[in-house]
Amino acid sequence: MAGEAERGRTRRGRIRPPYDVFRAAPESKAVWDELPEAVRTAIAGCDAERLAVERSRVAPELREKITAPVYSVAERFASWERVVRRMEPGWSSEDFYPVSAYSNDLDSRDSLDEVMRGLPEEARAGALGRLLERLDARFRAASVPDPDGSLRPWVRPTKERPEAELAEWWKRRPEREPWD
Repeated sequence: MAGEAERGRTRRGRIRPPYDVFRAAPESKAVWDELPEAVRTAIAGCDAERLAVERSRVAPELREKITAPVYSVAERFASWERVVRRMEPGWSSEDFYPVSAYSNDLDSRDSLDEVMRGLPEEARAGALGRLLERLDARFRAASVPDPDGSLRPWVRPTKERPEAELAEWWKRRPEREPWD
């Protein structure tokens, strides 16, 4: 059993920095730091529901060890910002990013619509809604229409639905491929 000193280390013995949900997502971080209390409370409710779902999918002995949802509202916003930044000219990163991660990020963007519908008007019309609009506009600027579905063999939504019902991000492809 690893001691306390071992828990924060990688397999090679390097010290692992604490997880930062907003790594490489400065715009999301700036908005998050300024959210009104009512919006934070509503987001906490969404995250509590998500945590219950994620806990329900693991063995009983692991449930109580999970204290925060992997797919929190903050993580979904930050991941959308990161994929948009990846697609933009000038982005360079040492991070591995497979095409399957792009599918996950598009699925996560779908879930942001669901989350936003469940938040109070103050969130939808306020800084959070404006952040999502800006990120979506940047996505459109860094992508082109893909009427032939050229990415569909590799990039598919997890929920089955007709192509006509898919959101716009599923019908576009990056001008600059962000995956390795």
